[in-house]
Amino acid sequence: MHWGPQPRENDEKKHKCTPVEGRQGFLGRPASSQQGLRTLVVGAGAAGRTLIRDLRRVPDYGLQPVGLLDDTPATRPVARLPIFGGLADVRRIVIEQRIDAVLIAIPSLPSDRLRALTREVAATGVRVRYLPSFLAAVERDAFATDLRHPDLGALLCRKERQVLQPTGRTAIAGKRVLVTGAGGSIGSELCRQLRNYEPMSVHMLDHDESNLHSLQLQLDGDALLDTDDLIIADIRDAERIHHVFRSIRPEVVFHAAAHKHLPLLERHPCEGTKSNVLGTHHLMQAACEHHTERFVLISTDKAADPRSVLGATKRLAEMIVQANAEGVVSACTVRFGNVLGSRGSFLNVVADQIGTGGPVTITHPEVTRFFMTAEEAVGLVLTAVSLAECGETFVLDMGEPVRIVDLVHNYAGQLHRPDIRIQYTGLRPGEKLHETLFSKSEQRLPTSDPAIWATRSEELPDNFAVRLEELYAASAADDSRRVRQLLSCLLPSYVPASTDTHEFSAALAAPYADDF
Repeated sequence: MHWGPQPRENDEKKHKCTPVEGRQGFLGRPASSQQGLRTLVVGAGAAGRTLIRDLRRVPDYGLQPVGLLDDTPATRPVARLPIFGGLADVRRIVIEQRIDAVLIAIPSLPSDRLRALTREVAATGVRVRYLPSFLAAVERDAFATDLRHPDLGALLCRKERQVLQPTGRTAIAGKRVLVTGAGGSIGSELCRQLRNYEPMSVHMLDHDESNLHSLQLQLDGDALLDTDDLIIADIRDAERIHHVFRSIRPEVVFHAAAHKHLPLLERHPCEGTKSNVLGTHHLMQAACEHHTERFVLISTDKAADPRSVLGATKRLAEMIVQANAEGVVSACTVRFGNVLGSRGSFLNVVADQIGTGGPVTITHPEVTRFFMTAEEAVGLVLTAVSLAECGETFVLDMGEPVRIVDLVHNYAGQLHRPDIRIQYTGLRPGEKLHETLFSKSEQRLPTSDPAIWATRSEELPDNFAVRLEELYAASAADDSRRVRQLLSCLLPSYVPASTDTHEFSAALAAPYADDF
């Protein structure tokens, strides 16, 4: 692979983020006009009229209604906007009218028509959203609040990265695809976007049936849970995983299942080891045995020079992928920073704290993190699947790290709550003040996509396989002390945090908003 020129010397520098001007609106990209994104409303009934009224009343939504679609003939415009045609015309109208966003405002639309309409819009590259049931929306008296997204450009202090994806399509089209952790934030976004890449099938695996129910509801508009593409399985169960691979013989695997909450894993390192390390081991073994073509592990920037159980277990998962990448499987790892808008992530916690009138809790006034959007994260994953050769780790160029206190003030300003109170709780066991994307021993290398960097790690230690088996035995025996010792043996740079009971109690006392 041609890696190209080396990065500039100042790539690693950090700076404090300050608010930026402008608005990106609904899709996280610049608005097509001063009033907002050109928006097509599907449905000229009461819901559509109410939605148009609210969007006009609150310009901060960043959406400018320009017309409607409806299958009921109308003799005059609705809310002074033209009706361009029926629902079957959606693809043509989106292209002809240069539409940026499509909002479906027909609460009674049958699920099969909703699925068809969504796919037609997705084929044009435009995002689509639809309202919840009409009665539920009336009870909340807020149609448009369900559509509001934060201005991510202002929060990130940078433009959203558009990751190139043509090569990823070639690697996925016509293939049998398996997504683990499919009901999670990244897994579910992967499943949504994969459908546009024309795979032969997408099998969605999760150990939580509620996650699968929610995922099918999001994707199809109904959730009968009676299709073969939904798989209940625990990645810790080796026999079950091998059975899944024998049954569906996946050609491409996206491994997003993991335990990821840092404070909980500091307290329960055996559980983190079973899911993040042993679970990845089971999947890699099955992929090799059943001749999977491509394997992508979802990791975290906390794996670079880890200081936490989360980071250490995800770094070991990366090493397991590396150890198996030179055989029949083209495997790689993708490291994320914090994903804005993911379930349980920073913005969700901050919004809840602001909404209840309480202080916003931040660990430290100078703490910084790398942030990205879910669309950026999945774009990176779908591109990395074709870039992988022999166990590389890929990282999206996320710009400079963002000071969390600045992000909170920016977000509060968007919510028109500039008077928020901030309470500092102190760094928790295993937390860093500043995250890094690459460890000190890793060389940052450019790829054919200017938005993506890569690295190849040093060779694995000779006793890697033996130590892993000792680690699995210690975790099975629920021996937390021994697990921490073995993590340090496998990763010499990792130093376990204090296990003082009082420190752990304090660490869990306030909401934790540092997710990946």
